[in-house]
Amino acid sequence: MDDRLIDDDRLSPERKSVLPGEGFFYPDSLQQEQAEREAVESLEAADVAVVADPDADGLACVALVREARGQGTLVPASPHKLDRALEWVAEYAAGTEVYICDLCPDSPRDLSALPEAVEQAESIAWYDHHQWEPALADQVQTAGVELVVGDSDEVCSADVTLQQLDTEFDRQHSELVAVTRDHDLWLREDERSDDLADYAYWSDNEAYIETVREHGADLPEDVTEMLAERRIEKDRLIEKAVGRASLREVGPWTVGVTYGRCSQNEVAERLREQGADASVVVKPSGSASLRGTDAFERCHEVAGQVNGGGHPKAAGCKPDIYDDMLDYAHHWSTQGAVAKQVIIEGFHRLELPDDE
Repeated sequence: MDDRLIDDDRLSPERKSVLPGEGFFYPDSLQQEQAEREAVESLEAADVAVVADPDADGLACVALVREARGQGTLVPASPHKLDRALEWVAEYAAGTEVYICDLCPDSPRDLSALPEAVEQAESIAWYDHHQWEPALADQVQTAGVELVVGDSDEVCSADVTLQQLDTEFDRQHSELVAVTRDHDLWLREDERSDDLADYAYWSDNEAYIETVREHGADLPEDVTEMLAERRIEKDRLIEKAVGRASLREVGPWTVGVTYGRCSQNEVAERLREQGADASVVVKPSGSASLRGTDAFERCHEVAGQVNGGGHPKAAGCKPDIYDDMLDYAHHWSTQGAVAKQVIIEGFHRLELPDDE
């Protein structure tokens, strides 16, 4: 494939909004080989390792572990690839103190390598705040893992990590956790939370971890200048997604539905201002983000029907509807029509409380 065809820098905002990023077009096998090489290098040499979702919450957990233990190699893992990360721990983390943060298994299959990982590692502690199935929590604890899951309505994974590590943290680290919570739970009471979220998304993982270890939630000037510059394009992509959104009445709820490569949180906030109780942002990559409000706190229930999960007010999923590249071509050219319909059907299937 001609590199120009997937070069983000030459695309207009309109075309960039409806197409996935260039990383999408690299085969998973190549990405997995590279990820495994990096995991091998990290785990084999590590006394302390952190398997974490590399968003602001997960990376804050890594920063806290490093503060508490003096080290902590990051092994990034997405929720849908948790099984692979545990396989790497089982194979390469002999004698390593392992922390798993901000990740929740979707099925017993995700945990198939956990018993062997427990045998290999010196210890495994798992800190999270997602909605866990009781049977999966029992499976983790039975394997010999220290599992602590916080209330997803009240705390983020960094809160749990801060509480569980036997360390006297500086005030700036406690404040980092508070601002991370503000973003992760979608409270939006601290303007710095958007900065943390954007910096975690746009920066190298190591750069983020070390920056927040040193500065906490008050990012240095060079970082804030970079964020301001990047937000020019970010705002354009938000406008594109909001402009193509529609509001649908689904039972007692108004659901905002849109498509695009964009910042889903800001788009969801704009749709809330237009009257949406919940928002669905379908991405060109095939995944989707669901955001709720005080009027709709069941995002995780909808996502759970569509190959995903998450929190009552914030969840994600990827409908199992893509069999080949023609399906993706249809997805891009119709702006996610099939994915939107599958997810909206999930709203329709929700059981209504008696008072509704």
